[in-house]
Amino acid sequence: MRSVREVWRSVRRPRSPLLHIASDVGEGPVVILVHGIASSSETFKNLLPLLTDHYRCISIDLLGFGDSPAGKDYTVEEHVEALRRTIRSLRLRAPFTLVGHSLGALLSSRYAAIYPAQVSHLVMVSPPIYPVITDLTSRFERAQLDAYMRAYEFLRTNKTFTIANAARIGRLLNISKIFEISERNWDAFGKSLQNCIESQTTIADLEAVQVPIDVVYGSFDQFIAAGTMRAIETIHNVRVHRVEVNDHLVRPRLARAVSAAIGLRSAI
Repeated sequence: MRSVREVWRSVRRPRSPLLHIASDVGEGPVVILVHGIASSSETFKNLLPLLTDHYRCISIDLLGFGDSPAGKDYTVEEHVEALRRTIRSLRLRAPFTLVGHSLGALLSSRYAAIYPAQVSHLVMVSPPIYPVITDLTSRFERAQLDAYMRAYEFLRTNKTFTIANAARIGRLLNISKIFEISERNWDAFGKSLQNCIESQTTIADLEAVQVPIDVVYGSFDQFIAAGTMRAIETIHNVRVHRVEVNDHLVRPRLARAVSAAIGLRSAI
């Protein structure tokens, strides 16, 4: 069986656009921050102040989100290729820490698997990792995973409902800048959901990553399915950090845990 890197290199990829670099602040070892689906680099507003005294932090908007240009199919390959070209344009001189939130965590795991020489440390924040349903032994876990997949399919096939309710949630929780599903990013949202989250190979990608991996998630995370963390805890180089009383977003409590994970690995 061919490795992830061998499969990647065998695929012909069109030239990708450069992504929007939302911020480049601080000095020191480089940390690249990649946000999640239906979001932007606003995701990291609570994390950046904890890092910029010691690190150069570069926040990048994903294809089709924030101020980045639109894509076509929004596959993992298309997202990662755009990320690769953008990072290459920065002409970094040393490997960097790659931090991904939600969808960004899944894409970052593929990036680290494909380009091991570029990444020194992978930090996955609130990753919606879903194993193959037949790999789960618990009937409850299989039922829950099936429910997630059905919910995602409903959201991306019911545009009017999804956009309207996303707007209500954004206003209610005061997270409109962090969470947005609109006409502007609908194509990116629906296709990224289907092609990157529902049809993911993240566990296989993690098994191919050669650098240290820290996974940080909240105990109230709405998108972490039962059995997910157990499925990845046995992978080499993975450390899992559970943050109590935090949901999917990078709130102050979760931000402190991510900052600590970055600092601990950097100190080793």
